[in-house]
Amino acid sequence: MQNYGTKNLPLKNNAMECVICKNGTTRKGKVTVTLERGGSVTVIKEVPAQVCQNCGEYYLDAEMTEEVLKRAEHAVSKGVEFEVINMDKVA
Repeated sequence: MQNYGTKNLPLKNNAMECVICKNGTTRKGKVTVTLERGGSVTVIKEVPAQVCQNCGEYYLDAEMTEEVLKRAEHAVSKGVEFEVINMDKVA
C-alpha cells in the first residue's frame, strides 16, 4: 500500500517544526488518510496525528502508520474497491 501524505518522523515533545512549510509547528489532532493501490481506495477517518498549524500537513508516528497500513492492506486483501474506516469506532 502506498503511503501518501504520511510521514514517519520522530516527534519531540509532541511537537515539531513542519518540514514542508518550515513556518509552522505541529499539534495533536485528527486527520483523514486516503490510500490507494491498484483499484482499491481506503479512506481512514479520525486518525490521531501531529498536524501543522500553518499548512495542515500531518505526521503519523510509527505505531499509527503501521495500524493505518494494516487496515488498508486488509481492505485490499478482501478485494474492496472503496472502503471508509473510522478509527474512533473500530476496536
